[in-house]
Amino acid sequence: MDFNLTDAQKALQKKAREFAVKEVLPVSFSYDEHEIMPMDVIKKAWKAGLTNLGVPKEYGGQGYGLMEAVIVVEEIAAACPGTATSIFDNDLGAGPIVIGGNEEQKNRVLKDITENFKLIAFATSEPGMGSDVAGMQCRAEKTEDGGYVLNGTKYWITNAGYSDYISIFATVDPEKKHRGIAAFIVPTDYEGVKTGPHIPKLGQRASNTCSVVLKDVRIPKENVLAKPGRGFLLAMQTFQNTRPAVAAFAIGCARSAMEYAIDYAQKRKTFGRSIGSYQGIQFKLAEMYKDIEAARLLTYKAAWEGDQGLDSNLTSSMAKAFASDVAMNVTTEAIQVFGGYGYIRSFPVEKLFRDAKLYQIYEGTSEIQRIVISRFIMKKYQHAMPNLFEIPRVEIQVEKKGEKFTINAEKSSAELGGRWKCLVCGYVYDPVNGDPDSGIAPGTSFNDIPDDWYCPICGSDKSKFAKI
Repeated sequence: MDFNLTDAQKALQKKAREFAVKEVLPVSFSYDEHEIMPMDVIKKAWKAGLTNLGVPKEYGGQGYGLMEAVIVVEEIAAACPGTATSIFDNDLGAGPIVIGGNEEQKNRVLKDITENFKLIAFATSEPGMGSDVAGMQCRAEKTEDGGYVLNGTKYWITNAGYSDYISIFATVDPEKKHRGIAAFIVPTDYEGVKTGPHIPKLGQRASNTCSVVLKDVRIPKENVLAKPGRGFLLAMQTFQNTRPAVAAFAIGCARSAMEYAIDYAQKRKTFGRSIGSYQGIQFKLAEMYKDIEAARLLTYKAAWEGDQGLDSNLTSSMAKAFASDVAMNVTTEAIQVFGGYGYIRSFPVEKLFRDAKLYQIYEGTSEIQRIVISRFIMKKYQHAMPNLFEIPRVEIQVEKKGEKFTINAEKSSAELGGRWKCLVCGYVYDPVNGDPDSGIAPGTSFNDIPDDWYCPICGSDKSKFAKI
């Protein structure tokens, strides 16, 4: 097990960090204030080879694995989470084509977006549907020539107002839930496709978010990405691949908030000394660093699993949920370190605080991630220890003679009918010892105990006991 980045990964990290500091950070506050999509920055990222990270090289992409992707996006998000979201969105939009597209689609669409600086968005969410992907209402009606006609509205679609393509998911029948969902490659210049204005948001304002209205949009057969029933699985596979990157977004956001808090704590003085010399502030910073490091390790594990071809669904959900909470907690505490100055726009932590909230919401809310985790725990988790009610226990009877203890047992528990455990408190009745305090002599089997006997610990009757 090696926790070190490779030389190539370190070089990529350095490249992304330099780009973030030089090209993203200086303009991030203005783009946020005016809520404008930073297309010039995104194009610079494309020229620098920092977009289309997961698109294979044969289709013009960078051909990076998930580990390289999370390394890059953490650095960009550290400068501006909103800009990072829009830069990385091509990987989300292209994901369904990389995973489920045929060769013709990959050559036609992926090469177009990588070679000609074009954007591709991803659309599952609707005005009345977000986490419940299987509940989408956008309709897809099949035509005689093998194509489809799309009608409906998608909402919360990142980069849609500037995209050339959108990977759109729609259903042939809402009653069929996930079995009815199909996926399509939709060029935004198709007749009937209309995008709405930018949706005003709390944070990540530099990232374009808008609605996509589809009215009798005819999709030719060659643009059908996934047939009904296959579309839902394709969407889930895409999320599984992109959630480590979302976790990395959150880590980058939290990291900058921590660094700014460190800077302020070392500079700001109260009562004759820097606030960083007070244990209360030091503990806040220590908590930030501890949680960020833990979130990064979990995110790296999720990315590594994906790169190894393993099922990373569980780890990706854990990484996304944990890192999102860390970002929210760290940015909140960073504002507290700044005090009143953390609440004003003159300092960057209020922006990071606003930006951080989105990580707990998009690409599967934190509650959805916890559902994924809890389902695994309740249905698939393999216990290392015996079941609670089957824990083996060997009782010994000891006799103290000076400093020595000896075992004294004429008959074993098994010979006396076995031991019985209270299912309420866990007390174990061993017939070798009996229960002298209750008048049950040693050597009395459980079945020979009077029915009015009760557990000496919690008072439960004999019916609450099970043989072990």
